[in-house]
Amino acid sequence: MRIGIVCYPTFGGSGVVATELGMALAEKGHIIHFITYDRPVRLRDHPNVFYHEVRVSDYPLFDYQPYELVLTSKLVDVAKFEGLDLLHVHYAIPHASAAWMAQRILAAEGKHLPFVTTLHGTDITLVGRDPSFEPVITFSMERSNAVTAVSESLKQDTYTHFPLKRQVEVIPNFVCVKQYPNTPDPALRKRYAPNDEKLVVHVSNFRPVKRVEDVLAMFNLLRERIPARLLLIGDGPERQRLETLCRHSSSCHAIQFLGKMTRPEEVVASCDLFALTSESESFGLAALEAMACGVPVVSTNGGGLPEVNIHGKSGLLSPVGDPAAMAENAFEILNTPDSFARFRQGALDQAQRFDLSLVLPRYERLYESVLAAENV
Repeated sequence: MRIGIVCYPTFGGSGVVATELGMALAEKGHIIHFITYDRPVRLRDHPNVFYHEVRVSDYPLFDYQPYELVLTSKLVDVAKFEGLDLLHVHYAIPHASAAWMAQRILAAEGKHLPFVTTLHGTDITLVGRDPSFEPVITFSMERSNAVTAVSESLKQDTYTHFPLKRQVEVIPNFVCVKQYPNTPDPALRKRYAPNDEKLVVHVSNFRPVKRVEDVLAMFNLLRERIPARLLLIGDGPERQRLETLCRHSSSCHAIQFLGKMTRPEEVVASCDLFALTSESESFGLAALEAMACGVPVVSTNGGGLPEVNIHGKSGLLSPVGDPAAMAENAFEILNTPDSFARFRQGALDQAQRFDLSLVLPRYERLYESVLAAENV
């Protein structure tokens, strides 16, 4: 198949999943065309992978450049001249509506181009709930040839917030477990934990919904009971505020901000515990990636996280906004070698349930069913 993939090219989960899906499809022999405004951060060179940049011109007439229209034109261009069989758009806003417009333009010229929309989270639970977006999102989902969501929780949120009549299929996010290191690097551990302290790590885009201040609060409580250090990977709008909080904390010497990393798993694999304090997560890809590294997870129980982090197996869940409960959970996992070993193995076992080898065929079957329906 010749597949066009539309995504945000950032460090966020939707862009990472879309890119890794495209790379995996290319390995299977499919021809993949990425169409977005910048090269996706996880995109690697491959003979079956091509990248098309969506360039928005700067006209004085526009206060806000019409990205959706430029994207639509690029989709039409790539579909016509690269012979695409279908589009797979990740994140509803504005990719689904752009795909629908491209589909209608091509239909007027006698070409059929079905498109699949994958919902990733904030396009439904945050941005999509803005009444100014609802009619467009509902319309675009109804006219998608197939719609998927990355968790059962997100699927139910979609039906709750939108008057949707069509079926939404759950296809979860994934990891390629064999590509993740799952043994600590002694030199790296020595760098970040020189006195063999426990290493706690958090990875996110530092948006308010991630509640990273709760990670700091949890860590301060945990350090009252065991020697530990905290690594914060990522960047975003909350980082400056969090650095200020850290500087006023007695634990600041034990906390390091590492910024953005293209391969955070190389650090995560040498840590003892992954902390995720989000108010809500449609899935929790960062937690799954930690599990693939053999790192247990303490997380909140919001959104789709209980579908990924199984309480008592891969880690422990606590209520949103309760750093004390999370610190207690962290201590339970790290307090004894036996406990840590049990949760570590549970994390690895849970990651296997979301391995790429199990998820990729589901997308391929979906594409085949969409194309078959178009040819009836």
